[in-house]
Formats: sequence, structure tokens, C-alpha cells
Amino acid sequence: MKYSIHLACLAFAALAGRPAHAHNPQLAEILDPAKALNIINMTMVHDVVSPPVAARYYAYTTMGAYCIVAAHNKSVPDLPLLVKSFGALRLDTVKARYDYQIAAYYSLLETARLLLPSGETLAEEEADLLKKLAQQGTRPDVLAQSVRVGKLASAAVVRFSKTDHYAQLSALKRYTPRKEEGSWYPTPPAYLDPVEPNWKTMRPLVIDSASAFRPAPCAPFSKDTASAFYRLAKQVYTVSTHLSAEQNQIAQFWDCNPFAVNTAGHMSIGFKKISPGGHWMNIAALTARQAKVGFDKTVVVLCAEGITLMDAFISCWDAKYLTNRIRPETYINRYMSVRWQPLLQTPPFPEYTSGHAVVSTASAEVLTYLLGDHLAYTDNTEIPFGSGERKFTSFRQAAAEASISRLYGGIHYIDSATNGNAQGKQIGEFIVARLRGSGVKPLAGGRK
Repeated sequence: MKYSIHLACLAFAALAGRPAHAHNPQLAEILDPAKALNIINMTMVHDVVSPPVAARYYAYTTMGAYCIVAAHNKSVPDLPLLVKSFGALRLDTVKARYDYQIAAYYSLLETARLLLPSGETLAEEEADLLKKLAQQGTRPDVLAQSVRVGKLASAAVVRFSKTDHYAQLSALKRYTPRKEEGSWYPTPPAYLDPVEPNWKTMRPLVIDSASAFRPAPCAPFSKDTASAFYRLAKQVYTVSTHLSAEQNQIAQFWDCNPFAVNTAGHMSIGFKKISPGGHWMNIAALTARQAKVGFDKTVVVLCAEGITLMDAFISCWDAKYLTNRIRPETYINRYMSVRWQPLLQTPPFPEYTSGHAVVSTASAEVLTYLLGDHLAYTDNTEIPFGSGERKFTSFRQAAAEASISRLYGGIHYIDSATNGNAQGKQIGEFIVARLRGSGVKPLAGGRK
């Protein structure tokens, strides 16, 4: 379904020249998009949002803010040039003056409030934001109109989100794990139900379809000790039982399991962490801040990354339930060692391809285009979750480490990472081509 869009008259209503807080460091700090992202991240962690669903939320929560920025900053192309079928945003009825950056920041929180399971808790964050802005001298009429614009943008994005088939997932045929050899089956300790088996029915935002970037065929299942599949499983077993301290740290750093269950006697204890998409959204925010690209370009980076995550997960999940491949934990326990356990808890969905490989590599391609190929940074995303920080010389180096971490963790075979990298690179390159074609240029040392 196509929507009409009317943005041409929006800029005249914005405050003349630069935003009111352009020369106010306190206001600039209050309106740092990374702060809004962190609030959204922690809300998702609380809600235990699964990786593909989290990616959907990241895409939509950033789209309204992007549209508001694009309407004011003519160097930022309109979102319909990038996102297929999008065009529901109409703001040309706004006649009063407002601060477009306040409106964009508010839209980040408001869209999350409307979409997330615990979104209503964000009403307090919105109220706190408005209180701080008022204390910094923002005029009440400007503040009120900025909120109005933010809400208009959020409402338009939410309307658009309702057409992506998410609401229909629960009505689709229930997925039943198959017990036959070679097929995925729930793993200990919780034996959780499979995550989003019908995710391939979701509407992508940029790529043409869930099946557009299917990976190379995986090695066929076999119990034969001379087979390629047995060697893949043997490699997981061998590597996992001889991990170096560095490999252990890498596996833990990139765990990103939204809900792991540990058992102690008769007790089961759940541990919440950020999702893989949340990790890469935080990387996007912290590197944009490090590159000092400013508010508008940071919103562009976050929106591009959110869109990449959503489409990458749709593509990856199509492959996972198409191949329905057995996890190393199940295979090794059945055919090699009944006592073996992976370092990381096996996620509740089929093995091929590795979501970390697909999503990380796609993200690295998009962020490299926007922010450059040699942006060294320290990733502190996992500090709140007990895994410290790591230093990287580029996004691609980080993506390669995220991919191999799944072998170290004992939850993926190496071909799932290797072919997942290829799949992610194709998705990332496709989105970069769309960014370039729509007029989104490199923002800070990115590729021309």
C-alpha cells in the first residue's frame, strides 16, 4: 500500500536558522540521540524482546525522527526514497514555530512508547525531558509545538508499522519442532519454544523480499565420522574445549542473549541482556558521537542502522526456518559426548545461518559507508551486562569478531558464520546502494 506524503511546507514552521539549543551545551546534552536510544534499549531489555522483534522496533522508533530532520535539513533525503511504500507522514498542517530537533528527539521516545510492550513507562521519560527543556529556557509555545510535531511523526510511523504483517503472525500455523535427525529441536536448560518461526512473512523495508539474499546451501546432515557435517561439529567440540582466555572473553562479549536461563538445583534464574541489534545500535550511536557528526547526522545513522537490522533479521530468519538445521549442542550430545555443554546458552531457533554473522556484517557495511572504514572505537555496550569493553579498529573487524564468537560459544558451526557473513555483506551492500541512490551521502569519512 502506498501513502501520499506532504513535507514541502514543513520547514517554514521550524525555528529560523539553527535550533534554539545550538549554542547551549546543556540542551545539546539533553537532546543527545544516544540518550534516547539507551532509554529504549533498557526498556527492551526489561521486556525481553527477541532479536528479530527488537530489530523491528529499532527501525520504526528512528523513522519519525529521520523524517522530521529530513524536512528541515535539505541535505538529508526524504525517507520514502529509501524505504519502500513509506509516505504516511504529513506535517504541513503545523503552522506554529517549533524546534525540529526537540521534535525529532521526542519522536524517538514517543514511537517507542506506542510500540513497546512496556512503552507506557516512557511517559515518565517524556515528562522529564520536557521539564529539563523548560528549565533550560525553552519557550512554552515552542515546546508544545515541538511535542505536537514529534507526536504527528510517531503516529504516522505507527500507522505504517501496522501494515508489515506483524499483527498477523500469531494467527499463522503454529510451528512444531520435528524430532527427525538433522532437524532443530529445543535445547536445555529451558527448552524454550522457537522464536518467530514465521518471521519471513514480514514486509522488509529496503530489500525486495525475505528470500532475496538466501545463503549458500549448508553442509548436509550426516552422522558419518568422515562427513563434512561431522567435521563441522567436531570443530565446535574441539574449539570449545580448548578456549583461550581471549576467545572466552570474545564469546561472552558478543553473547547478546536477551534471556538466558541458569539452573541451580531446583531453581531457574533468568538473566536479561541486550539483543544483537541493540548492541549494533549502540555501536552506531557511540561512533557517531565520537565522529562528532552532530544531531541530524546521528539520527540518519541510527535510522539507517535500524532499517538494516530489520531487513537483515528477516533475511536470516527465512534461512533459519527453511534449513531447520540442528544445533551443535543437540548433535554433539547425541553423537559425540552426552556431557558436553556449550559455553553460551543455545538460542531457541534453528542454527543456519548465524544471526550474529548476518546482522553484524550487514551493519558493518552500512556503518562503514556512513562513518568510514578506519574509525577506531571502544565498544562499551556490554558494561551494564558484565562483559566489559573491547577496542576495534573498524566496523568490519568488529563484525568478524562477532561472527567467530558464535563458534567459540559453541552455538554455531563455522560455515554458518562464513556463509552468514556472505549473506550479510550482500544485504549491507544492497542497502548501501539504496542509501547512495536515495542521496544519503557519507557523513564522516565514509566511502564516496
